[in-house]
This record gives sequence, structure tokens and C-alpha cells, in this order.
Amino acid sequence: MATQACGDTSEATELSSSQRLYLKPVAKLGVHVTLPDIKVAGVSISNWEVMEKLKSMVAPDQFTVLKVVESSLEFIRFEGETDTKSLITKFISKLEGKVMKLSGFADPLKVRAAECKMKFPAAHDWNSFFRDAANLDERNPGERPDTIQIKGLPCKWFADDESTSKPSEEVLSSVFRLFGKIRRVDIPILDPYRQKLSKGNSEFQTFYYGSHLHFDAFVQYSQYQGFSNAMAALKGMKLMHISEEGRAATANIQVDFDKRCHLSATKIKKRDQERQKLIEMERKEEERKRKEKEEEERRKELERLEEERQEAERQKLLQEAIRKKEERKRAREEKKRQKRAERIRREIERKERQKQLEREREREKAEQKRSAKRLLLELFQHVSTVKEQQEEEMRILEEERRKRVQELEMLKQMEEKKRKLEEEERKREDEERRKKEKLEEQEKELRDKLIQNLKKMEERRDHLKKRTFAETDSKQYC
Repeated sequence: MATQACGDTSEATELSSSQRLYLKPVAKLGVHVTLPDIKVAGVSISNWEVMEKLKSMVAPDQFTVLKVVESSLEFIRFEGETDTKSLITKFISKLEGKVMKLSGFADPLKVRAAECKMKFPAAHDWNSFFRDAANLDERNPGERPDTIQIKGLPCKWFADDESTSKPSEEVLSSVFRLFGKIRRVDIPILDPYRQKLSKGNSEFQTFYYGSHLHFDAFVQYSQYQGFSNAMAALKGMKLMHISEEGRAATANIQVDFDKRCHLSATKIKKRDQERQKLIEMERKEEERKRKEKEEEERRKELERLEEERQEAERQKLLQEAIRKKEERKRAREEKKRQKRAERIRREIERKERQKQLEREREREKAEQKRSAKRLLLELFQHVSTVKEQQEEEMRILEEERRKRVQELEMLKQMEEKKRKLEEEERKREDEERRKKEKLEEQEKELRDKLIQNLKKMEERRDHLKKRTFAETDSKQYC
């Protein structure tokens, strides 16, 4: 019952302008293809290949639907559908009595085509049904030919709002009011209890409660004329919807008169009674669940209180254990504190003794310093005396050193004169040689003299040092 796109809306008649719904004739074609005898084992004929051959035979026209409805070794029967009734004659002329060739088969396949006759109840069908039915009173609504049953209506096409896919009874009434005054409509999927009513109860009709893309509906007219007009108008028709954008789609619907007296007062009363029973059962079930929930909550509350009590006892035991642990810890800390105080007392006593020893050592050191100072004063006095003597001797030595330096300076001057003379008298070698010999003699004399003077000075200095040390030692011994 899926909706299909429609490319030709020429044969459509308006059903409801507000809902953009139309009725369009169903154009169905039956195609019978006779198969040849298959003499080779393992060879088969593909239904798909035969279907493609049929499509090519009606080209450039196309089937909107083409499906296999029966298949055997002797024939394949197809059912096709076109956009308009006018194409049926055209397709029959292209297919009726024609043959097709399949690859791998020498014998051709014979094709027969004819328009499908739609199964739809006529007036004598419902009149005879209600006339022959027992326990029905035609004076009562629903027990006479006044209700039609429609299956396969798209939910979105009968919704109040495009944002929802839930059909509306008001929209359904407004659409089918075209044929006459409506007494009552019923859409079973809108009743949440209807599916429960149909389970395990043969008196109630079973409806489709699947994905809610399509729904079944009952429309009851106030007068027979409205029912008759609706049946006549819906015969051989499918429903078409044109969107605001202009896209058309069709849906095949099944229409029949109500044979179960679905909208009779008796059936409605039974459904209401059963519904009340279900409601009461649901209420009792909810009450039971509520009590179970309350009982479960009480049980959980008792368990929670018991857990809290146990937890409190555990906490109490834990606190007692912690208290005892703290007491033991405090006792250990007190012992440690006493030991630490004893160590500190001993350390203080040790430091006091050490300080006393240090003070005694400091007194001894002070006494030694005073004795050392006295000795140093005496020594400094002696040293000053010796120093004065040494200074006198050093002054004499310094004076001798100056003389020696003067002599050395004179020697340097002489050497410089010698060098100059040597430079000036290079050309006169003889004269230089004599002067040089004379200078060497003078130099030798001076050197000897200086050496003698130095020896005398060293002897005098050694003598003074020996005498100074002798006097110092004698004073120390004294």
C-alpha cells in the first residue's frame, strides 16, 4: 500500500480541495506470457528478462507498476498499472497476440493482454447480505448498508497538521462528507485500547497497527443515498494527493461495505464495555503497581534505615577504635616526650659541664697570655736594643754598599768608555791595544781592591752577627 509518484493527473476528479485530495481511476492490465517447453535440463527463463521485454514492447510508454503475480513452467502472469485508463487500450494493442524472443530459446513466447476487472461489491451484494443476515435490524444504524470500510489510507494526507503523521477523524469526515451527511466515523488506530480489544476476542475486528504510515477507517452515512454515492464514486478508484509544490502521488485503497456492523450501537456498546473493563484493569494494574511500588519503597526505606543503623554502629565502633588508637598514640607520644625531656636535661648538663671546662681553659689561656705578654715585652726590649745595634751596623754596611755601588758605577763608566774607545779606535788597532792593556790593568787593580773590600765587609758582618746571637742567648739563659 505504498504511495507512488504520479506523472499524469488528467483523469483525476476532486475529492477535497482543502486536503488537496482527488480520485483517480485505477488502470490495471493483465499480461499472460506462455512459456515454451524446456527440453534441456538446467535451463530456466528469467522473470526479470521477460519483464524487460514487455517494457521494451510498450516503449516509449511506461508501466507505473509491473509485477509478477503468478509463475509456473507453462506461463508467467504479470499485473501492470498505467497512469491513465486511455493507455490501457494502447498497451493492449501493443501486447495482445504478439510474440517475444528470448536469448537461448528458438521458440517464441506468445503474449496475451487484457484489462483487469476490479473486484468491487455491487448493490445487490450488500442488499442480499443484510437481507439474509440473522439478528440484524435494518432500522438500526450500522446493521444496514450505511457504513463503508476503507483500508490503506495514508496517514499524512488526513492529518490536521503537516508536521504530524497522525490522522484526524475531523479531516476524514470533511473529506467524505462530499457524498452525503455523515453520522459517525471511526479510526481504530487512534484508540489506544483497540489493539488490546482485538487480541484473543473474535468478536472484534483485527486492524493493522504497524508503522502508522497507513490506516483503516469506517465512515457511516446518515442515509443510504450517501453510502450508495460513496460506493459508486470509490469503485475502481485510487486516492491521489497533490502537494503545494505540485507533486502528485497516488495510493491504492481497498473499499468495501461493513460486514461486521462495526459502527452499530451493539458493537459500539460492547467496545465501550470492553474498553471500560480494560480501563478498570489498567486502573487496578496501576493501583497494584502503585502499591507494589509503595511496598518496594517502604522495603527500601526499611533497608535504608537498617543500613543507616548498621552504618551508625560501624561508625560507633570505628570511633571507639579511633579513640583507643588515639589514646595509645598519646601514651606513646607522652613516653617519647619524657624520653626527649630526659635527653634534653642530660644534654643541658653536658653542655654546662662543657662550658665550665671551657671557662677553666679560658682562665688558663688568659694566664698564659699574661705570661707571654711579659716575656714578649722583655723580648721586645732586647730586640729593640739588638735592632738599634743592627741598624747601626746596617748603616755602616749601607754606606759601604753605596761606596761599592759608586765603584761599580765607575766601573760601568769605564766599561762604557772602553766600549766607546773600542768603537772609535777600530781603525787604529795598535793604539787601541795599548790603551786597552792599560785599562785592563786599571780594571784588574780596581777589581782586586773591590773584592778585598767585599771580603772585609762580609767578615765584619759575620762577626757582628755572631756577637749579637751570643748576647741574645746569654740574656735568655739569664
